[in-house]
Amino acid sequence: MTTIKKTSTAVDAEETPSAPAEPIKVIGLPLREGQVAEQVTFAHHLRIGATEVKPGDRAHVSPDYARQLRRSGYIARARG
Repeated sequence: MTTIKKTSTAVDAEETPSAPAEPIKVIGLPLREGQVAEQVTFAHHLRIGATEVKPGDRAHVSPDYARQLRRSGYIARARG
């Protein structure tokens, strides 16, 4: 008895339609040119503009704003 193992090929990958990437909503300071949004987990309740975040909520912020929030203690420590 012969077992045939099917492997994925580039043709298979091209046949599956990919969903268009929807833009990431960044709260706080806007991104500067060339920056990539950082996803953070909040440690405390905070209101940023018109957006309220609670402890444990995750959001995308600019790297500059993430640094400010880390210094103030508003971002939870990453477990590693």
